[in-house]
Amino acid sequence: MSALKRGDSGAAVSHLQSQLQHAVAPNLSVDGQFGASTEQALRTYQQRAGLTVDGMAGAQTAAALDAFSSRPPLSGSAWQAAAQRLNVELAALKAVAEVESLGSGFLLNGLPKILFERHVMYQRLSLPRSPTEDAQVLHGKAERLAADYPQLVNRQSGGYQGGLAEHQRLALARQLDARCANEATSWGAFQIMGYHWQRLGYASVNAFVEAMAADSEQQLAAFIRFIETDAPLHSALREQDWPQFARRYNGPAYARNQYDSKLASAYQRLRSNPVNV
Repeated sequence: MSALKRGDSGAAVSHLQSQLQHAVAPNLSVDGQFGASTEQALRTYQQRAGLTVDGMAGAQTAAALDAFSSRPPLSGSAWQAAAQRLNVELAALKAVAEVESLGSGFLLNGLPKILFERHVMYQRLSLPRSPTEDAQVLHGKAERLAADYPQLVNRQSGGYQGGLAEHQRLALARQLDARCANEATSWGAFQIMGYHWQRLGYASVNAFVEAMAADSEQQLAAFIRFIETDAPLHSALREQDWPQFARRYNGPAYARNQYDSKLASAYQRLRSNPVNV
């Protein structure tokens, strides 16, 4: 099938316009005519999705749009059910997703939103997982990898690139140690670290990663389990105690990134505008 381009018309163009409308251009008309506005919307999508920006919907662009469209955002009923199960305000629940991922767990090409943490990679590489593993040997390996690949293994956090580039960082880290790399990455709308896989009831970190890449409902399900398995965290969310929630959810350095303030602001805005909740 040839690429759709400016001047084309018909049902295929209408389908493309509907996908672009959902992805990047809510005001784009779905009229079946590939004109200037459709081309501009397509170029915007390609740029944001990390694709070749040529204004034509070829196989690569079509596949990315299909992948994104197959992972729709959470429905209102799914949000409501989660809020009721956790006995928390819907605005509080949505505030966490907004601060962690701008409310969406997927990139425009359909890949899950992630953040690779090089300092956690260092920690996981250094961690003995059985009585037969020598902590000193593992530590030595982590030190050598940190010297050779400081952007992927490091005592200090950092090196973030955001968006699709985080998947590229993860791919490189997987070449060093796939299990540790997946565990050292935060996943989805709620940015849950991979090393929580066992606590959340997954058979392996790979099973957790597959769930986070599958759909928004599975990302939400992981977050529900995350909250339910931490009573103080659950209480903080229920009471909108944002400093306590941020401390337990993001670690002791939460204040440096103003997580508590961002959560409080998002909660107040969402709560004051029920239409968006």
